[in-house]
Amino acid sequence: MWQGDCLKWIKRIPDKSIDLVVTDPPYEIATSGGGLYKQDDKRYIESLNDIKDGFDQSILDELIRVMKKVNIYFFCSLKQIPKLLDYFLKSKTDKNSLLYKRTINWNLISWHKTNPVPACGNKYLSDTEYILFFREQGVKVYGSFDTKKTHYETPLWVKDKKLYNHPTCKPVFMLKNFIENSSQPDDIVLDPFMGSGSTGEAAILLNRKFIGIEINSDYCITAKERIAKAFE
Repeated sequence: MWQGDCLKWIKRIPDKSIDLVVTDPPYEIATSGGGLYKQDDKRYIESLNDIKDGFDQSILDELIRVMKKVNIYFFCSLKQIPKLLDYFLKSKTDKNSLLYKRTINWNLISWHKTNPVPACGNKYLSDTEYILFFREQGVKVYGSFDTKKTHYETPLWVKDKKLYNHPTCKPVFMLKNFIENSSQPDDIVLDPFMGSGSTGEAAILLNRKFIGIEINSDYCITAKERIAKAFE
């Protein structure tokens, strides 16, 4: 695991060495105006403000470089879906793209919150998160009937958020499904936006190798402790 800017650290990873990427990059979200994410927890709102502007899309070229073949899950906001689809699907015809003439298949997976924050203002409820899965032609999907669902329903994932002091923790059981479906034991899983280490925990529990990068030093410490426990 590395602590720092993922655009810097990912350059240390050799070409075509990663089997799978599962990541939750910063979303493009609204934290004011329409009532979205209005809560009493000031620290929670400040954490969201730190990540609300999305991520530098130049990281996508680096991810393509390090993967053996495109095999990647992105948690993303509704606003980011068109940008990611453009990058992975339209680049096939761009001679300057790393994806030129490469066929990419994709799936949209949804995670529905059964008890969303009721404040919505002049917009629909923020009750659904999205996961885009892109895989290059020839990449296999393993798993089983139980792991291949494209729609999840859970309450807000408050327990892990409080336990690991991170505003956007993702359910480990969901991440385990993605990893089981898209990799084999001893494969290398990368998460360049590691956060509190949910993907790393899931990877270790499934006997995969893991590389994580996180810019926030506090989250990185939490992730290291969490992943160490997964080895026990």
